[in-house]
Amino acid sequence: MSTSGTTTTPTPDIPPHVRPPGRDFRSAFRDLSRGWGQRELWLQLGWQDIRQRYRRSVLGPMWITISMAVTAIALGILYSALFGLELAVLLPHVLVGMIVWTFISGCISEGSEVFVANSGLITHLPAPISIHVYRLVWRQTLFFAHNLIVYAVMLVFFPQPLRWTDLSAFPAFGLLVVNGMWVALLIGIISTRFRDLPPVTQSVVQLLFFLTPIVWMYDVLLDNPAVAERARLVELNPLFHFVELIRRPMLGQDQEWRTWFIVIGIAVVGWAMTLLVMRRYRSRVAYWV
Repeated sequence: MSTSGTTTTPTPDIPPHVRPPGRDFRSAFRDLSRGWGQRELWLQLGWQDIRQRYRRSVLGPMWITISMAVTAIALGILYSALFGLELAVLLPHVLVGMIVWTFISGCISEGSEVFVANSGLITHLPAPISIHVYRLVWRQTLFFAHNLIVYAVMLVFFPQPLRWTDLSAFPAFGLLVVNGMWVALLIGIISTRFRDLPPVTQSVVQLLFFLTPIVWMYDVLLDNPAVAERARLVELNPLFHFVELIRRPMLGQDQEWRTWFIVIGIAVVGWAMTLLVMRRYRSRVAYWV
């Protein structure tokens, strides 16, 4: 009761558990942690995806390795002749670049359709949306592991000067997985709302393949005074740094620490944007699909 004789009703604070869905960061973190906690589910689903894709096939998932080997060898022979480079120099460069690129492009392209492709599970199974992203990245990791068979065979025919320090390829791949997760989450949520984005994303990925030094060598262009200045523009391509982060240790080359700083910086900024989007739109994905 106030001094003027009027009664004032106190306004209680709204408990966090009854706030509008998707309006605080805790819901985003909770989704990620709950999704990780159900890893037995998405680990099994990711493996079943590969088995289903190669069902009734004699070689099964080995077709992943075969197709990778044929593509890398064909491109290596072609571009070594075009650029006048030794096959022993360019082929390992192309092969490892293709292995890394397959993982990157898979996270981007399939990430744009990750929730649309799983609309049945999302609408009927009350589960965190992050499960579908974990499943996607796990599937791409299995593809990456299969393709490493080609890398092992390549080392037999074209030995590389590997050192103990080149074990940094393992944490480098971990960074690649961390970035692949936020990319798939961010693009997946946006593409669920705007269905024209997936075909645009796939076209952009195809264009980026030629803009990223996968089948051509950045160092060779830098040694050419006629194109050296324009070649430096490739440094603005973030995918260049993702590829180099793993390719250099896998080929026994010295690491460039600025590449690590750039990739870590991209991971921090990317996850910050993704959490903002999840905070606001995570709860709407089930309605958009």
